[in-house]
Amino acid sequence: MKFAVTISDSTEMIEVSGAGGRFRVTIGEQVWDVDARLTPQGISSLLIDGSSYVADVKDEDGFFRVDVQGESYDIRVEEETRHIIRTRGRAAGGHGSQIVKAPMPGKVSHVSVRAGDTVNAGDPLLVIEAMKMENEFKARAAGTITQVRVAAGQTVNPGDVLLIIE
Repeated sequence: MKFAVTISDSTEMIEVSGAGGRFRVTIGEQVWDVDARLTPQGISSLLIDGSSYVADVKDEDGFFRVDVQGESYDIRVEEETRHIIRTRGRAAGGHGSQIVKAPMPGKVSHVSVRAGDTVNAGDPLLVIEAMKMENEFKARAAGTITQVRVAAGQTVNPGDVLLIIE
């Protein structure tokens, strides 16, 4: 299963496979074999690639507080698809430009703008159907639509450029 893990302002996509306390965790090119057990005292005992760690994990209103080796970390963990849906429509680019990309595969069900249209922050741009849900994309800032690269009915893949706002 894939997850988005956020510590401070940094988010990493990780993949976890396995069960019964034995897992394989992949972050980028790095892979760890993890044996995780919950002790009767409620502390997690971890064996990660042969090294032993003890971690105290507390669920704290939307994030986990993890204390390990004298350090504390506030960690948010979301299933990857939920993270993509929650952060949909976040624009890339700078200097006032917005490049809106598809965060996941889906089908464009509605396009609300055309090249040359002026939009304000929060104005609807388009809707993509993915995973039986309609995901509406809105402008993050005011600008002019310079390119619309999709049409209603079109299938899109993650990373496809949907439209550009200057």
